[in-house]
Amino acid sequence: MAPLPLLHFDIWRRRALGRLARSAALAAAAPGLPLLGAAHAAGSLRLTPAQSEGPFYPVDLPADTDADLLAHGERRYLRGQPAWVEGVVVDAAGQPVRGASVEIWQCDADGHYRHPGDGNRADPAFQAFGRASVDPEGRYRFRTLRPVAYSGRTPHIHVKVRIAQRTLLTTQLYVEGDPGNERDPLWRSLRDPADRAALTVPFRPGADGLRAQFTIVVAT
Repeated sequence: MAPLPLLHFDIWRRRALGRLARSAALAAAAPGLPLLGAAHAAGSLRLTPAQSEGPFYPVDLPADTDADLLAHGERRYLRGQPAWVEGVVVDAAGQPVRGASVEIWQCDADGHYRHPGDGNRADPAFQAFGRASVDPEGRYRFRTLRPVAYSGRTPHIHVKVRIAQRTLLTTQLYVEGDPGNERDPLWRSLRDPADRAALTVPFRPGADGLRAQFTIVVAT
C-alpha cells in the first residue's frame, strides 16, 4: 500500500494533536470531564479510552495478517464499503510510540466474524484481521470495510495496540453519526462526551473509498 503523502500527513498530525491538546485542557478545567490516567499531567493528551476485547478475537489467525483486509491471499473481497482507517499512535506527550503495532478485527459485510463462536461464517475472501507496524512517525494504515451492524451491536472495529507481547490498549472504534450508536450498550457506557468523541470518528468519502482518521493515545 502506498504511504500517505508525508506533507499532507504531517499537517493532519499537527492539527489532530492540537485538537487533542485543546480537548485535554478543556477537560482539565470542566467539571465532570476528568482526564484519564497519565493524561492528568499539565500539557499532556487525554488517553484513548479502553474497551472490552469482545468474544471474537481470532482463535487462529488467518494465513494473511497484513494491513489489507480486502485481500486474503489470492482472494479479493468486493462487498461492503471499502475504507481506509489510518492515524498515529502517540504517548500522552504527543510523541510517536515507535515499535508499536496496531491490530484490528471486525465482521464482514454480512455481520459475521471469522471465529468459531460465530460459526466461522465469515466470507473467506475477507481477511477479518490485520496487523500494521507503525512507522518512525507513529503512523499506521489499514484497508478494510466501513464496519456494519449486527444483532445487538452498532458498527464498530476492534483495535489493539501492542509493543512486542505487551498490550498497551484494547478498544473499539465507532462510526460518527451512525443511528445505532445510541442503542449500543458499549458505546453508551462511554459516559463522558470526550471519551465518546475519542472513539467515534467520521468515515468521509475519498477518491478511493471512505477514509477514517483515528489518533490513538496510549500510556507507555
